[in-house]
Amino acid sequence: MILSIFLGIDIGTTAIKLGVIQKNELLYTTDLPLETYGDEQIKFQSGDELLGALTTGILSIPIRLRQQITSISFSTAMHSLMPDNEEKKIFLWSDLQAASTIDRFKQTRLAAQFYEITGTPIHAMSPFAKLLHFKETRQYTEVTHWYGLKELIMMYFTGRPFIDYATASATGLFDLRKKQWCGEILDYLGISTDQLAPLVDTDQSFEMLPELRTLFGFSKEIQVIIGASDGTLAAYASYYSTGRTASLTIGTSAAVRQITKEIQLDQKKQNFCYYLKEDLLVSGAPSNNGGIVLAWAANHLAENPALFYETLSELLKGTLPSANNLRFWPYLNGERAPYWSNKIKGGFRDLTLQHTRADMIRSVIEGILLNIRQLVELVAKNEELSVSGRFFQTAVLGELAADIFGTSCYYAPENEPIFGLYYLLEKPKKSINENKQVFLPDPINRDIYKKIAHNYFN
Repeated sequence: MILSIFLGIDIGTTAIKLGVIQKNELLYTTDLPLETYGDEQIKFQSGDELLGALTTGILSIPIRLRQQITSISFSTAMHSLMPDNEEKKIFLWSDLQAASTIDRFKQTRLAAQFYEITGTPIHAMSPFAKLLHFKETRQYTEVTHWYGLKELIMMYFTGRPFIDYATASATGLFDLRKKQWCGEILDYLGISTDQLAPLVDTDQSFEMLPELRTLFGFSKEIQVIIGASDGTLAAYASYYSTGRTASLTIGTSAAVRQITKEIQLDQKKQNFCYYLKEDLLVSGAPSNNGGIVLAWAANHLAENPALFYETLSELLKGTLPSANNLRFWPYLNGERAPYWSNKIKGGFRDLTLQHTRADMIRSVIEGILLNIRQLVELVAKNEELSVSGRFFQTAVLGELAADIFGTSCYYAPENEPIFGLYYLLEKPKKSINENKQVFLPDPINRDIYKKIAHNYFN
């Protein structure tokens, strides 16, 4: 019996991650950074550069291993939009060109209606908002084809653009119940289904272009499976590997997610609800301000940025919860849930001459986590969390997170989107390993942070 060897590719907003997996074991992995261009409003990546990095990454896999790969699939970042022209500019979720446009749209009766249809919050991050902005400003022709990261990748490997239900359900254009592009929303934007990619389920397979098979040394039997979105796959990986339906990922941004079988929407809270597979959805709430704020602190507040993460343990041990009553609002990048505002700003509160550099750094970390605590309360109150992301690779941060959330946090490398792809498509036997790294809340610190959290952002 020939055992399948799976190549998962996770295309995020900062890097491409590749992982070769067999029998739940990661045989090979590599990361390739991606460059983001623009300014405070415009954020985009180059499609040509992305495909170049992807090609380099695949060719870095040892040839003997490449020849044994039986299937390849993709996790892609949500909310990307690419006008299909020679420029191949991929506008990211962090692109804010549509901020004023979507603020006006929020005041109309259609905002609540479109949110209910799609499960996508009404925010500048979504392709819907970007398309509305481009329509108003007439930046592109009326016959432009509109794609995104997933469609670009599928075009590269199969010769045709396709998009899966999970990625489509984060566009603000997809009817979550009917599993099709929403005609009413497309009519409002003045575009047709012909300008968008065909929709398929997350397990749909395709043949790879012969020239690509030859370039990479893949076998003729290799299957291209479309996959899903990074957020839904991270949630599924956590669920599959830990048995817990609630999960938290802290990367550049952050999100708390809940695996569910029913559509869960709240007009006031504007949580998202996205498709994953035939019988599962992912509900949750995202934050703009995760590791990106920690990186800002490392670069601007640390005495030695190069040693920032190595010295965090000593710094946190030398300071007390509440950082000497210093507060930090982490909204350096605007904020999605729970405020959904591009205008909200960050900064220190109650800063005095008595506060030290260490107090300020601790305050930044506490501010990030106390903000995420609001999302935990919204999505997964009183539940244990399966956690993932580079943030939790620094143990002292995982411990502080458990204290602030007041719950146990289960970490494992298998919580990443690439493993979510593997579990979703290969369906290996579940093996819930309770010996994974667990961050348990300290009872004293948990009670302290519960009191601090009560009015921290008031």
